[in-house]
Amino acid sequence: MKSQEEAQNIDIELFTEYQYSVDQLMELAGYSCAVSIAKAYPVNSLSKSGGTVLLCVGPGNNGGDGLVCARHLKMFGYQPSIFYPKRPDKPLYKNLSHQCAALDIPFLSYLPNSQLINESYNFVVDAIFGFSFKGEIRAPFGDVLKTLKEIKIPLCSIDVPSGWDIEKGNPDGVNPDFLISLTAPKKCAQHFKGKHHYLGGRFVPPDLAKKYELNLPDYPGTECCLELK
Repeated sequence: MKSQEEAQNIDIELFTEYQYSVDQLMELAGYSCAVSIAKAYPVNSLSKSGGTVLLCVGPGNNGGDGLVCARHLKMFGYQPSIFYPKRPDKPLYKNLSHQCAALDIPFLSYLPNSQLINESYNFVVDAIFGFSFKGEIRAPFGDVLKTLKEIKIPLCSIDVPSGWDIEKGNPDGVNPDFLISLTAPKKCAQHFKGKHHYLGGRFVPPDLAKKYELNLPDYPGTECCLELK
């Protein structure tokens, strides 16, 4: 399990030494998220018809992963909706938003209360803050996390449960049912008590994995994600 500093250094090396682009890694990560979610919550097994899913998306790379995830979930037969209150003025995020809108994925103008979320959706995807998050939680995300703590349907967190300390976790924070660790689990994952823990991001060069002692498991066949026991 990796610290915040180690996770950041791995990303830097992927960008500099291995010449990956941000949008390339985001596409790989978001696709892994969608596939693992589809494995944990098959669309034909959901109690609410139509496979309704709510994605809460933040302004950074974790949010970008969430937008990619939403697009692939739509292609997999789910009916995602997106709450994206702070949108960066950058081409990458504008393009990802446009791709979702082009698939008729609705963007909500406000976050419903927890009761309405429970009634309307099968599960919620938490794509608000990733492993780079530090400092105080700013508006409107404090209220968003408060609502996500109150929901009764499954919460699916991408890489790090939002609002958690990357290394220490947060016993008073959101309590996800599902976590997908990207590249390698972060130290806070040892505090995860939910039902499903997946690893996604089958793109790490062997030399990089060896350098950082990632000790990654073998992905079976052509799978892009793997459930951890």
